[in-house]
Amino acid sequence: MGDLDIREWLLTNGLGSFASGTVSDVRTRTYHGWLFAATSPPSGRTLLMSHLEASLELPHGVMALGTNFWASGKIEPQGYKLLRSFDINPVPKWTWGEKDWQLSRQIVMPYGLEAKGEGLLETKTQGDSLLTNNQATFSHRVLIQYRYQGSETAVLKLQLLIGDRDFHHQQKGSSQLHFSELIEEGELSLQAKNAGEFGTPWHLRWSKGIYVSSGVWHWNYALPEETRRGLGNKEDLYNPGYLSVVLESGDTVTIEARLGFPEESNQALNCETFSREVLAEEKRLSQIFGWGEGDKEENSHLPLSPRHFLQRREPCRRSGSSSPRHLHIQGNWCRSGSSPPLPPKNVIWQKLLRASDQFLVYRASINGPTAIAGYHWFNDWGRDTLIALPGLAIVPQRFDIAKGLLRTFGHYCRQGLIPNAFPDAGSEPFYNSIDATLWWIETLGIYLEATQDWEFLAEQYPVVRKIYKAFVGGSIYNIYVDSTDGLVSWDAPGVALTWMDVVIEGVPVTPRRGKPVEINALWYSALCWASRWAEILSEQNNCEEEMGLANQARRYTHLAQQVKRSLQKFWNPKAGYLYDTIEPDDYRNSQIRPNAVLALSLRHCGIPAQQGYQILERASKSLLTPYGLRSLEPDDPEYIGKYIGNSVNRDRAYHQGTVWSWLIGPFICAWQRFRENEALPFDWEPLMHHFLSDACLGSISEIFDGDEPHAPKGAIAQAWSVAEVIRHYKG
Repeated sequence: MGDLDIREWLLTNGLGSFASGTVSDVRTRTYHGWLFAATSPPSGRTLLMSHLEASLELPHGVMALGTNFWASGKIEPQGYKLLRSFDINPVPKWTWGEKDWQLSRQIVMPYGLEAKGEGLLETKTQGDSLLTNNQATFSHRVLIQYRYQGSETAVLKLQLLIGDRDFHHQQKGSSQLHFSELIEEGELSLQAKNAGEFGTPWHLRWSKGIYVSSGVWHWNYALPEETRRGLGNKEDLYNPGYLSVVLESGDTVTIEARLGFPEESNQALNCETFSREVLAEEKRLSQIFGWGEGDKEENSHLPLSPRHFLQRREPCRRSGSSSPRHLHIQGNWCRSGSSPPLPPKNVIWQKLLRASDQFLVYRASINGPTAIAGYHWFNDWGRDTLIALPGLAIVPQRFDIAKGLLRTFGHYCRQGLIPNAFPDAGSEPFYNSIDATLWWIETLGIYLEATQDWEFLAEQYPVVRKIYKAFVGGSIYNIYVDSTDGLVSWDAPGVALTWMDVVIEGVPVTPRRGKPVEINALWYSALCWASRWAEILSEQNNCEEEMGLANQARRYTHLAQQVKRSLQKFWNPKAGYLYDTIEPDDYRNSQIRPNAVLALSLRHCGIPAQQGYQILERASKSLLTPYGLRSLEPDDPEYIGKYIGNSVNRDRAYHQGTVWSWLIGPFICAWQRFRENEALPFDWEPLMHHFLSDACLGSISEIFDGDEPHAPKGAIAQAWSVAEVIRHYKG
């Protein structure tokens, strides 16, 4: 087990579907499989195809290339011992081999919105076609290609392992669960039936080979990552049959798994099909981001580090570690505890943009774009989307995506609140957030600054007015503006409405009822935005409207000035920091959290320069890590330094010391405002090495342990983590 590389890879399709696994090709999570299809984009994610268990028959013996954990504790077979290289660029590629043979496998998940002729409406490129679903069809599919090189004829045997389950749960074989199959030439149609209910239909196609039915269950796969997380950790997979392919040196076989029943319009598979799909995806990204032929990404430089193995968790860059056998990872090895040099900044930038694209998806229930908060298990969340939007869409100049998302959220404003989550079709959005509304205004302002799109401002200004009136007049969760100081307050039992939102058995871990500091900093910034927007619109309207808008601007400004004065209630001179919350009974919570840094980072800041300087001094010493900011300083009695254990233990640690990488963005913003003449006390190198060669290759984890060595935890790819790096890395 010492040299099982459990770093992960991720492919997505713009609809919520994904494929994921590990470098060693062993499944460690419930979320590992080659086709999780979002049957109600981006929701309804269902495991259909787990994997193909490969073996290569040669004259001198059979080479089992798969690797599996079993509930018995065995690892069988141990194909990872024959694995010679892994490459992530442009798609995952494994190569197994010995002196006289070599077999490679590549996987690609094509973009899921396929154009219908010339009809796409999006003005920039067809690459952002998730805006134009009325002229596109949905496609959930994955292609796999094997290529053989060797001195002897070989027979490749591919056992198909399948399921039909929600992506959060493990499959259990039973007498009630059956899989029907229809075999035709080069094609297999499959559909589950469980306790009389039909499952999701899908089909498999192949370019060459003979399919043989078998119909057996493989029982008790073990999922060690789920064991660590205190969740269900065993799964059964069904094997309907296997594909047998005779291969001469240089031969390939291409396989496609696709949601739905076969269609006559499906193009025949051949050795070129896979390459065309890879090139199509590269062209789509080039159109979106403006990459030219001379801008191709260089090698990925992925080190093989002991940190990434199942039984060795210490970081590669620390002294004293030793590298196991040399698995070649895209041209670079990690030896003697050293990290390789980072690739050029422009190469990292392209990889960041590529990572950002994985989160932007189409949502069927709102008929428009949204953003997945993180993979594997998150859906789209309002707060996360709005915080991530500048990095995902505004900085990369995907302005139509940003505009579409802002318009959608504005459309669903109810009682002055912006939704925190969109359900599937037929249900109402969820409004369990106080800050999603204020982040909507902040992000709208950033969008308008970038685009000068005053027509869109005129369209959305009524929503701004609705928010203002609801906050001043009062809304659900007892959200209201305190007339004595102009600050926003809320008070409702059993909920947590800020980004620190964990609730365990009806009890919030960090309740933050009353007047949270970053909420009121956002409120101040929102009033400043609203005042400026009223002035802009007054200049574009007739005299009567001009007077009304001018009066509104004065009211916004007057209240903003009151809020700015009242923000001094949060100043804690003893700590040189801001109180985190002024509670309903006027108690000041003095815990050192990153919310004070958030308050310094907004476009309009109401905190004086000297206080901002001191806040950053304290945050640099107690919150800043190489991967982001801690959610609570280590000296606090409630601090929890390790994010481990079952779901309850992990939830308790979530905002009690755990490092959040997205917070590095607000820290940099604040530093540039208050200490611009001093060097930033943050080295990008550890976080960029994580991005390139740790956890999920080519993405950034949601969270890290508060304690050193700050192991990555939580979702392996998080939207706002990537987005905030995009906002600040290039500068």
